[in-house]
Amino acid sequence: MKIYAHFLILILCLSCCVKKNLPLNFNARGYGQSVSITDDEGNSISFDQPFARIISLYSAHTENLFALGAGEKLIGGHSTCDYPEAAKALPVFEYTGDPEYVIAASPDLVLIRPFIRRHNPTYIDALEKAGIPVVSLYPETFDDFDGYIRQLALLAGVDGEAGLDHFHSELQNIREAAASIKNKRRVFFETTERETRTASRKSLPALAIEISGGINIAEDAIPVNPLSSIASYGTERLLSRAEDIDAYIVQMGAMNPTKSLYTLRKRAGFSAITAIHEGNVLFIDEKIISSPVFRYLQGVKTIAHFLYPDEFKNPEASE
Repeated sequence: MKIYAHFLILILCLSCCVKKNLPLNFNARGYGQSVSITDDEGNSISFDQPFARIISLYSAHTENLFALGAGEKLIGGHSTCDYPEAAKALPVFEYTGDPEYVIAASPDLVLIRPFIRRHNPTYIDALEKAGIPVVSLYPETFDDFDGYIRQLALLAGVDGEAGLDHFHSELQNIREAAASIKNKRRVFFETTERETRTASRKSLPALAIEISGGINIAEDAIPVNPLSSIASYGTERLLSRAEDIDAYIVQMGAMNPTKSLYTLRKRAGFSAITAIHEGNVLFIDEKIISSPVFRYLQGVKTIAHFLYPDEFKNPEASE
């Protein structure tokens, strides 16, 4: 009897372990059981089948769902959802507008990020009161990216592992190739012209410079807040190192309208910066270097080619 009891306990333990360790990218429909995830606001959501009518209010969610092969499950996006081309055809919903438009579309899931609830909590409250599941996701660091993608894949009932494997394999290839470069280039990455801000040490742009074999001269810059990817640097401090900067990278986007070498050189003192004086400047779309998307790989390849064109191919030419 005791042997039977021990055997029964062992079976129960193994059963619990199997359930606990279910892969995050499985298709819940095939398991016939409820699945739970906890989003980045600490809210739990349970479901027994993938969601099929999704509205995404954050461009990275939209882009990643398309990359995962789940674009057909999207019935709406935000006005900033402009990639891939198919995303531009989605009905547009603004989280600063009337939540009734979203409710009327009858989604079975709305994807947001924590920023959206913080800035318009009444909008999200209205969706939840209408019985629409809302999931808030945002990977704060590169280390959180895989978990984030797996959660998206799980919600949509698609596989996320193949995309992640390719993504990390390609990044590792760049890192290994860059490791053998002897004459490393010293880089400054500009996130915003205002206060000449740069990328914080643990941000995606800073990581891209590291993977590409560059030396980030602003590695000690202090983030504007503990979780921010933006760090204070200052024009005076930057110009004090004008001769040390071999390469200058400008992030283009909503926060930084600077788009030309001419505009950079018009700034007081900036023509003294070696990289700007010699024209070694890269303007790069913030969506491929600062957003948690698979296209980050393209951003890293772009920086690697910019820094070391003899060692790395131009990603645009190889497309």
